[in-house]
Amino acid sequence: METVKRLKREIRAKGAVIELYKDTVEVNGTIAEWDYIHHDGAAAVVAVNDDGKLVMVRQYRNALDRATLELPAGKLDAPDEPTLECAKRELEEETGYYSEDFEYLLTVNTTIAFCDEKIDIYLARNLKKSKQHLDAEESIDVEFWEVEDLKQLIYEGKMTDGKTVAAIMTYAQKYLS
Repeated sequence: METVKRLKREIRAKGAVIELYKDTVEVNGTIAEWDYIHHDGAAAVVAVNDDGKLVMVRQYRNALDRATLELPAGKLDAPDEPTLECAKRELEEETGYYSEDFEYLLTVNTTIAFCDEKIDIYLARNLKKSKQHLDAEESIDVEFWEVEDLKQLIYEGKMTDGKTVAAIMTYAQKYLS
């Protein structure tokens, strides 16, 4: 494989969640321009209630222009925030449940061709009821699903969120096989 050398990185736009850059690179002796998106990172939670059902959230996603069923998740409040703290916060904020029983499950990089977003995913058990703390611009419905039903949605192509698919399949293989 040829060495890729970054010659320049220029910021093009900065939003609330991402920063968009144009990278000028040399690869195979050719100069190219590549898009690069920086994201500070996030955490997600496979939350299992006492009945063995997963606590899922349904919310509108602007990029897809539709509601999606996915794991509770959210971005880090600061680049150096521990992902476990983010996971705990997002679980309670989005679902109204909290737990002190967390276990690391896996890490996913969501779109490696152009974005550095990394999501650490945790398993939470022994859930306790609390209260949702949604931001003013959030509207989230909480649902409880059997793992087999979620896997069926994945197989039918009806659940396409990468972090959610990876986490459900990892959880099912590791703990239910």
